[in-house]
Amino acid sequence: MAAVFSKTAHLRRAHRLFSSYTSSRLTPQLSNEIPKLPLHRLLPQSDVESFSKLPRFLSTNANAAGGTANTQADSALKGTASDSHSDQGKQSGDSNQSSDQGKSVRGGPISWLSFLLLVATGAGVIFYYDQEKKRHIEDINTSSTAVKQGPSAGKAAIGGPFNLINHDGKSVTENDFKGKWTLIYFGFTHCPDICPDELQKLAAAIDKIKVKSGFEIVPVFISVDPERDTVEQVGEYVKEFHPKLIGLTGDPDEIKKAARAYRVYYMKTEEEGSDYLVDHSIIMYLMDPNMEFVKFFGKNNDVDALTEGIITEIKQYKKAKA
Repeated sequence: MAAVFSKTAHLRRAHRLFSSYTSSRLTPQLSNEIPKLPLHRLLPQSDVESFSKLPRFLSTNANAAGGTANTQADSALKGTASDSHSDQGKQSGDSNQSSDQGKSVRGGPISWLSFLLLVATGAGVIFYYDQEKKRHIEDINTSSTAVKQGPSAGKAAIGGPFNLINHDGKSVTENDFKGKWTLIYFGFTHCPDICPDELQKLAAAIDKIKVKSGFEIVPVFISVDPERDTVEQVGEYVKEFHPKLIGLTGDPDEIKKAARAYRVYYMKTEEEGSDYLVDHSIIMYLMDPNMEFVKFFGKNNDVDALTEGIITEIKQYKKAKA
């Protein structure tokens, strides 16, 4: 740009020189009439040569100035383009850098905050499930301990009238046992092991009940083998277990009715002449003073369990009646 301004200054100086030279040569008298003489007649030969060279000089200087200006303009444009490209590259680099920084800050599609929220939610769900599980177990335990045994649970259709003969040969019915708590067991005198074991357990339990609570229990044995269990046989048999044990036998039909009323199963097995066994239910029945069924006790109850079970049932019965 400095070269352009320098050439322009030369042109202006040449123009002033030409103007001053022309005005000094031309007189005022010739101002109204232009002479028709050639220009070289009016000007000295040296000035004419200088003036004739002026267009060439102007053209050369203009071309030089234009070339220089164009060169400088091109250089300026190139510089500007280069700067523009540089700026764009820098901006692109900055944007890429900022983008990379943004990505590093975000750390992916799942942020730390989302991860923490997920962990907190999962922990809350697990805690809630654990608490609900504990509460459910406590409810089950409470419900199981709240269940009461006895008449409140309902009575089974067990028990009924019977007409049998005791070991003294007297006829007895269920009415003879009313007003007393009764514990009844069905068996037979030729039983090798189960019946003796159960009758010994029964005898021991009623003695312990008497000692612990003062309750009187009447033990009763009913034969399911009337063909062999005569009055004498039953009498001799019950004496072996307890002095208060009452033995009952009778007609086979009456035995069948009594067994049916108490839901007792029995059947002859391994018959070899007069020697046979009787398969039967191994259950003791606790009857209240009205000869109504209260509860049954199976073979799995030992003496202590039988004792505590009977005492509990009698206490609940008396409490309900009070």
